[in-house]
Amino acid sequence: MSRSINPFSWTIGKEHHRTAEAHNQFVLQTVQPALAGLMDGSVSTLAPIFAVAFATHKPHFAFLTGVAAAVGAGISMAFAEALSDDGKLTGRGAPFRRGLIIGLMTFLGGIFHTLPFLISNISTALILAYFIVGVELIVIAYFRYRFFNMRFWLSVLQVVVGGGLVFVAGILIGSS
Repeated sequence: MSRSINPFSWTIGKEHHRTAEAHNQFVLQTVQPALAGLMDGSVSTLAPIFAVAFATHKPHFAFLTGVAAAVGAGISMAFAEALSDDGKLTGRGAPFRRGLIIGLMTFLGGIFHTLPFLISNISTALILAYFIVGVELIVIAYFRYRFFNMRFWLSVLQVVVGGGLVFVAGILIGSS
């Protein structure tokens, strides 16, 4: 019994390999720095913003702190990523591009839960900020689930525990 050989099977297999390689490259060079930036911006700005909000009860001061933290963290992460390697050894891609991605996402991660402090009522601003932080953490967990093959609820648990620790630290520091 002779087997028929598909003359296109090598091409299709090679194309699948290219597609998988392109996907892996996209995850490594785009998704990973974006996710790292979003995580850093969302979590690292929590403590200063909420510490100031609880210490002063002045939303404007919390807003200024959040903007400063988001901008500073974005710049810091952009330089750290761009200067960490040239991308040739690790395959992580162009340093300027990675730095831009991580810097922008760090800023966005920090600014979203800062915006509620434009509201002059501290209680309303805090409630809205809590909600936004929760959404940010769920989005981070989803990206980890979607691109890094993590179980969704385990990812949620890990992200919420990490964010929660920083959040509680900010509240405790601001309340002291």
